[in-house]
Amino acid sequence: MREAVIVDAIRTPVAKGKPGGALSGWHPVDLLAETLRGLASRTDLDPVMVDDVITGCVSQVGEQTFNVGRSAVLAAGFPESVPATTIDRQCGSSQQALHFAAQGVMAGSYDIAIAAGVEVMSRVPMGSSMAGANPFGTRIPARYDGGLVPQGISAELIAAKWGLGREDVDRLSAESHRRAAEASDDGRVEVELLPLAIDRGDGPTGETLTRDEGIRPGTTVESLAGLQPAFEHASWEERFPQIEWVIHAGNASQLSDGAAALLVMSREKAAQLGLTARARVHTMTVTGDDPVLMLTGVIPATQQALARAGLTVDDIDAFEVNEAFAPVVLAWQQETGADLAKVNVNGGAIANGHPLGASGAKLMTTLLNVLEHTDGRYGLQTMCEGGGMANATIVERLT
Repeated sequence: MREAVIVDAIRTPVAKGKPGGALSGWHPVDLLAETLRGLASRTDLDPVMVDDVITGCVSQVGEQTFNVGRSAVLAAGFPESVPATTIDRQCGSSQQALHFAAQGVMAGSYDIAIAAGVEVMSRVPMGSSMAGANPFGTRIPARYDGGLVPQGISAELIAAKWGLGREDVDRLSAESHRRAAEASDDGRVEVELLPLAIDRGDGPTGETLTRDEGIRPGTTVESLAGLQPAFEHASWEERFPQIEWVIHAGNASQLSDGAAALLVMSREKAAQLGLTARARVHTMTVTGDDPVLMLTGVIPATQQALARAGLTVDDIDAFEVNEAFAPVVLAWQQETGADLAKVNVNGGAIANGHPLGASGAKLMTTLLNVLEHTDGRYGLQTMCEGGGMANATIVERLT
């Protein structure tokens, strides 16, 4: 079977996903198109050679509907012969895009593919694709007594089950901001970023966004202590008396705008084109888990990926575990035994944002950068996903 390698990866700086955010004036199609152009430019790739562009996007409604991946390919000026599709595996959408791209290369269906993702949450709010309708029907509530719950409640249930208190989750949050600020200040993340013109909705301001907008360098456990729980409500208290209410805006991922793209090809094609393969896609898994706890799929996904790879957690030099909520990472760490010093080295989504459909490709871009910076060999990325799923990917650095 052929090997799939990642030749390059690029992401936009992540902006606050609300009106007035630094990228809120960017249409999602244009934002992804600019990212695709940046990826092709960095590698001097003739886009006509791309066999497919697979794009992750969660809220496929309004400006992000009608196959946003194909629209971005055309907006980027790629030849009309380049096809594209848009997929939704919730927060792991563009990580799944990488899996599909790599699988296509390994199977011989593709020589070159781009895995990408985009989400502009300031313009297409989270949950808007439901259009006020019931997405679950009648049989899911019948199967799960009381029905499924919002992700914030799932995070509270995880904190209760794994014995995580308010100080535990706030400590991880403060550390995420500290690491993100340090990585930005010392220039560690510059190589992965595509600087963009700032547009807050009234046209370009003449400024350029060169770092993630949501990083708050002065965040501490003490400053977070003043924030009120976000999901505490009498109806939930009655259903889940074990919850201690530790989740608030400061220990959850930020609503964000951003895009990212990865260039994937066979190792043979990379050599033929004189391109350097940064990493090979070593192992890919996807799992389902309890949809009420919802966010714990990262645990079996990681365990399954390690087992398939013939590796142990100690063999992994760097981890990217999406910080959807702080308890997700801490529960995952308790179950896997991973060294937190190797996890989200440059900060996570609590500090630098979570642009939903773009986050999978965004985290892989960061993971490659961290492996190269630390001279690591193996990296593992995993993301919890709505509906109780998770992807896990192991890559092996080649440069």
